[in-house]
Amino acid sequence: MIAGNIRFISFYILILGIFINISATEAQSVHKFLRKGDGAYREGDYKGAEENYRKSLEMQPNAKGSFNLGNAIFKQQRYTDAIKQYDEIIAKSNDNTLKANSLYNKGNAHFWNKEYEKAVESFKQSLRLNPNDENAKKNLAKAKRQLQEQQKQQQKNQQNQQKDKQDNKDKQDKNQQQPQEPQQNQKQEQQPQDANGQPQQNPQQKASQDLKKEDAKRMLQIMDDEERKVQQRLKKGKPQPSRSTKDW
Repeated sequence: MIAGNIRFISFYILILGIFINISATEAQSVHKFLRKGDGAYREGDYKGAEENYRKSLEMQPNAKGSFNLGNAIFKQQRYTDAIKQYDEIIAKSNDNTLKANSLYNKGNAHFWNKEYEKAVESFKQSLRLNPNDENAKKNLAKAKRQLQEQQKQQQKNQQNQQKDKQDNKDKQDKNQQQPQEPQQNQKQEQQPQDANGQPQQNPQQKASQDLKKEDAKRMLQIMDDEERKVQQRLKKGKPQPSRSTKDW
């Protein structure tokens, strides 16, 4: 947590100056809105405080009224709007104390907006105007630490993004370099045909078939030879019929 609360300035000391510049009736109205704004701020009704500060500023613009209006906006966590309000005070005021406090509160707004680099710069500027501000020194140190952590995280995120990018590139290159499997030909290879249009056999298949034919011929030849031998044996041993006939 950053050190200290945002600075608040009471308006009671401003009444004399307001009376000099505007009529008594108007001064009373301005004073009434300022008091109501201060009371609402102290009670934590920051929206009500903002409304009353704006009414007082419409009647009589002044830097210190703008300062507490910025605080009421800050307390509503509208940090960007509060920064704009503080910038207006810093640009217009010649009061170094008021400018230092505005820079301090601006630094707090940047801090809560996680704009740590801008917070560091605002606290530095506040310390140039008020070098003895211990809370500004503490908040400056904390803003610097947060800035370093933020920069480390940003660097880590960048490295992770680069790594993811390189991993995706390597994966794409690997997919492109990987050879594709050849497509299988769904059609069967056609066998070559001979002069008669018949499928031409493979030489090994033809030799095998010729060998089987030769074996078959030899077997038939053997069987024929065996059959002739049997017939010859039967013919030699068979009795011849008589030439005469038998009378009845």
